[in-house]
Amino acid sequence: MNECFFIGKIISNIDFKFIVNSKKYFSITTFKIKLENQSIITVKGYNEIADFCYKNLIKNNYIALYGEIDGKMEIVLKNAELI
Repeated sequence: MNECFFIGKIISNIDFKFIVNSKKYFSITTFKIKLENQSIITVKGYNEIADFCYKNLIKNNYIALYGEIDGKMEIVLKNAELI
């Protein structure tokens, strides 16, 4: 498990979807952030954190995030805060 902490600017719209899998419902949100060194990172959040992101984050917000790097080199969000 690779834990990571980033601060960046949201550069895309917050995409929110529902996934249905064997009578279970999941929500997922994805967006991209730009770091100070101009790197662009894709961020994913599931369930409660996805709901938080959809309700509270918009394009051009600066956020601090905590998560894990998955196999696709995307950040799976565990916590996020507006700056």
